Amino acid sequence: MKRILLFACSLLFCLSVYTVQAQANDPGQVAKDAASNHANSDMDNAADQGLNKAEQGIDNLFKKKKKDKKGTTATTQASTTNSTAGQGDDNSQNASGTQVPSIKTYQNYDFVAGDKIIFDDDFTADQDGEFPAHWGLTKGQAVVNKQEGFPSFTLTDGNYVEVYPKMTTKDYLGNEFTLEYDVYFETGGYGVYLMLHLPDVLDSQDGLLGVTNSEANYYSDQAGVSLQAAFPEAIAGNNYENKWHHVAIGYKNKQIKIYVDQYRVLVIPDCKMEFGSVTFGGVASQEAPIIFKNVKIAQGGSQNMIGNILTNGKFVTHGITFDIDKSVIKPESMGVLNQVAKFLKENSSVNMEIDGHTDNTGVAAHNLTLSQQRADAVKSQLVSMGIDVSRLSTKGFGDTKPISNNGTPEGKANNRRVEFVKK
Repeated sequence: MKRILLFACSLLFCLSVYTVQAQANDPGQVAKDAASNHANSDMDNAADQGLNKAEQGIDNLFKKKKKDKKGTTATTQASTTNSTAGQGDDNSQNASGTQVPSIKTYQNYDFVAGDKIIFDDDFTADQDGEFPAHWGLTKGQAVVNKQEGFPSFTLTDGNYVEVYPKMTTKDYLGNEFTLEYDVYFETGGYGVYLMLHLPDVLDSQDGLLGVTNSEANYYSDQAGVSLQAAFPEAIAGNNYENKWHHVAIGYKNKQIKIYVDQYRVLVIPDCKMEFGSVTFGGVASQEAPIIFKNVKIAQGGSQNMIGNILTNGKFVTHGITFDIDKSVIKPESMGVLNQVAKFLKENSSVNMEIDGHTDNTGVAAHNLTLSQQRADAVKSQLVSMGIDVSRLSTKGFGDTKPISNNGTPEGKANNRRVEFVKK
């Protein structure tokens, strides 16, 4: 049944629209024809064609999936400005009162965000009830709405909905990238499906990656790959719904890793594909919308911390994040912090200065204080992980040392960073 559902999802994103009488069409050939027809289209035109795809028989499949998944419990499997929880509890409350995992639960987390942020949108600059400025719409309805007090991208009407980040180039992902977003599942919702597109072919049948309310899956008809994995029971079914969750995806050397909260839920060892761009979408309605926020796409992802420290004397990361105007570390920052702690434990003679940097939003004096508080928070976390306090010092620079143009959201995101400088 899962294979059928994945096939349906792939049709949703990948095949050209056909009628009820077209049941005998070969989906692989349809996809090949569509890719050929649109290989030379520009980005907007290709995206506009992206979800005018299969409607025959899929409604029933998704309705059946929704009914089956509601209230189910999955089997356990091993595994921008930005809140977190204290270390004493397994969970805490974020600013909206929603329960979120604490840093303590992320002690084995190994996801590391990419080196250079190329797209960053938390929707705070968009007007409630309007379509966001940095996105395009292929099909359906989508607006920014607040969910538990947070501006969020809400996809609804049209059943099949697809949106895409507006980029200056068609092929922006590169051969190594990371993608992160927060998703909110209302009861009965499906979740976000990501369509990964081949370079130069934005509407082709390539890779369909889904994170639902109980499993992660990947499907590519072209590559002949179909994999899925159930979530650990702690975040599956009823334990997943009506809560915010963090999704992180890493791609390197044709391997894909998918994380949900503190769990690594699915590894595709060889997806057999290289990708140029991505679109977001799925099945949505007013009763079961797709809701997500804090979308971040970055190039790179296997930051060579040891090499950078030994060669350049410092390590720069955008993977340690905080809530807006706060200095409490988000739990998904633990992938980087675990690497830093491991390095320091293995290199006992190395001392580090932790430098905090902000973008230029707000008052310069406040940013200076905030950057110092964030650097101090990182130091305190490393000390709690077993690093001797005498080996660590901190300094906040505020917005005085930008590395990117503060005139764009991505530039601001790259300027919000933590640097570890060898002493």
